[in-house]
Amino acid sequence: MTLHSPKARRPTIYDVAKQAGVSPSLVSLVLQNPARVSDKRREAVQAAISDLGYRPSRAATTLASSRTKSIGLVIDDYRNLWFVDLLRGMESALTEHGYQVMLADSRPGENRIQEAADGLLAMHVDGLVIAAEPSASMLAGAGVPTVVAGWRDGVPAGADLITNDDDGGGGMAASHLLGLGHIRIGHLSGSGGAAAHRRAGFLSRLRESGAELRIAGESGGTSEEDGYASTCWLLDHYPDTTAIFAANDTMALGALGAIKARGLAVPADISVIGYDNSTLAKSRYLELTSVDNRSDLVGVDVAKALLARIRDAAVGPQRKLIEPALVVRGTTARPAF
Repeated sequence: MTLHSPKARRPTIYDVAKQAGVSPSLVSLVLQNPARVSDKRREAVQAAISDLGYRPSRAATTLASSRTKSIGLVIDDYRNLWFVDLLRGMESALTEHGYQVMLADSRPGENRIQEAADGLLAMHVDGLVIAAEPSASMLAGAGVPTVVAGWRDGVPAGADLITNDDDGGGGMAASHLLGLGHIRIGHLSGSGGAAAHRRAGFLSRLRESGAELRIAGESGGTSEEDGYASTCWLLDHYPDTTAIFAANDTMALGALGAIKARGLAVPADISVIGYDNSTLAKSRYLELTSVDNRSDLVGVDVAKALLARIRDAAVGPQRKLIEPALVVRGTTARPAF
């Protein structure tokens, strides 16, 4: 029979104060505003914290400050990895100010988005980021600064909008394929604000060139399965297609699967370009040409907008476009003709 010693008690702020020879209130001051404490006392408190392995209670800090130091982020689908860089950019700007991000996946549907937002608001987040499709009125009375990340069909009144220039990005994709010599180009699109702007920029550039317009899935979803189905439809109706532009990298992955299933090769038979420059596109296995929507920079500016409005409620909402960039990899080439 093995005897286990009782688990050691977690150190408290009172233990830190006793070891440092100061009051508990001074320990609290060091934790919240160390610049207001003399070097000698601050160093004594920090040494005691290190020796004891003390970790401040976030709940206690929240009660003391009336803020949770948390930001809520609503995304529409974990399977679409574009939000990874957005989250990374947000955290790079928020962490230094002591904020953490709480993530909620809504999946398609206004009610689900509302539920996800309500769940985060119930946790008393200090700010909210919507990277999904809200209605214009769904966040009425939210009571916290709100930023919409990326083009959406509806932007709640009073919310900031920080987005990549999707119209410009769609135009970049078209120019790249036209520059390679493609004139029979298909586009896999979907519902939602971002897809609509990417489609508009793409089609505008094609019209300028006189190339034929071939669109699939304009009112559907933007998942890998949607990309596969739309590519099948496109190749059934336009078998001479030599290039495909997908509204996002996830749809492009579906396109690659559909092309392979028909015994065709990328880019020898059909070139494929995606959008978002997600971790999928960067994979050495896929080497997917993609338009970088600079989600990392969008995330940084989203965080800055929230922090500015948390500090000063009088700061008004802003609209900001961030320029995309084309990243050419191995899935696009000149057509074989």
